[in-house]
Amino acid sequence: MKRHALFRFLLAAGVLLAALPGRADTINLQQAVEMSLAADPRIKEREQVVEAARGLLKEVRGNAGWRISANAFIGLAPEVDGGFYEGGAFSGTVPRTDGDEINGISEWTHLDFALVKPLYTFGKVERYGEAAQGNIELKQGELRQTRGDTIYDTKRAYYGYLTARDTRVFLEDIQDRLNRSIASVERNLEEETGESRQSDLYALQTARGLLAKYAHQARAIEKISLDGLKVLTGTGLGGELAVADERIEPVAFPQTELAALQARALQERPEMQQLEAGLRARRALVAAKKADRMPDVYAGVVGQANHASQREQLDNPYLYDPFNSVGLTPVVGVKWDNAFGVANARVEQAHAELEALNHKKAFAVAGIPFEVGEAYANARANYEAQLELAEGAAAARRWMVAALADLSAGIETADKVADALKNYVLLQTEYLRTVNDYNMNVAQLARLTGEPR
Repeated sequence: MKRHALFRFLLAAGVLLAALPGRADTINLQQAVEMSLAADPRIKEREQVVEAARGLLKEVRGNAGWRISANAFIGLAPEVDGGFYEGGAFSGTVPRTDGDEINGISEWTHLDFALVKPLYTFGKVERYGEAAQGNIELKQGELRQTRGDTIYDTKRAYYGYLTARDTRVFLEDIQDRLNRSIASVERNLEEETGESRQSDLYALQTARGLLAKYAHQARAIEKISLDGLKVLTGTGLGGELAVADERIEPVAFPQTELAALQARALQERPEMQQLEAGLRARRALVAAKKADRMPDVYAGVVGQANHASQREQLDNPYLYDPFNSVGLTPVVGVKWDNAFGVANARVEQAHAELEALNHKKAFAVAGIPFEVGEAYANARANYEAQLELAEGAAAARRWMVAALADLSAGIETADKVADALKNYVLLQTEYLRTVNDYNMNVAQLARLTGEPR
């Protein structure tokens, strides 16, 4: 009896726990990045494109193996009775002459096949194989680039959420302080203590309206950023998600020198690796198109079989009946299928595409270091700016606190308090925005140098 009661209690507890709302997953930036990399459909799409490229390489290599060509059908043939000689005799001196007469119909079964293997293709298989391998590396570069984009998008959503949340919390605190000051001024005016003027109330109410606008905008950006983070991590818009960081903090400034970062970008950046892979593939294609103008040497077995049941068999070694015959032989041959003008045009086309890619690489070699330098300069500027803004925001906060205290003591006017509030709001929000910009500059620098993390 006690056992059944315990079972019912556990069952009820399980139902109750299942009915409780699920707890939000709390993640840090690294976890968010890992979740996004695992959930992003764009990455899965690129992975399948890489697999398709690997399949193309297998197809190219398969052309060096055995291949079979076969044809079988059932048709009709004229029926023939008797032997080879006049009157259908099996021996004699005068051959039959009734080959154009149809004295009946027989079924005819036909089979012909060729089983061959290339022996030498003048480099066609090898060069097309190199081009297919280059295509794999090209698609892998696109996959890596997509992964880098996903990491960057996740950081943007994560830092954007922290920035908007911190801004919203800050503005709400300022609104509370301002509302208390407005209430104090309204009370003084109502009691006619002489400590406050009507213009003080108007100045503070003006500042409150401006703060309300910024607070609403911060809430909207906070929601949008969190929803974006939910989508990227695979949580879904209906899911619950929370971030582990209590506030946004500036990341460490890269310790690597700019020249080293630029050199690394030219070696490690996915676009450069794609260019190198593309150049190898194009060179191989040029060689393959040239090899297409040459024949293929092959070896194998070819054969043919025909059977018509309503025709007599001929066993003469010099004569054969095409409707009743069997043949099989090993072969070594040369197959050449070439349209000279077309083949030469394809070579020229492949060579032009190779030259175009060479020019693209030359532009990348010049442009990538500039991009890295631009990102580095922006990161340095925002790093220094957020340090200065932090000091300025701290001073503005002290100014605001002092102004509010003086207002409460009746020795400061509200317009001066409003100025202090506006400057503090401006400095603090600029600080938060600049920290976000700086963090994204570092993220962009990592992406541009081929080190997404």
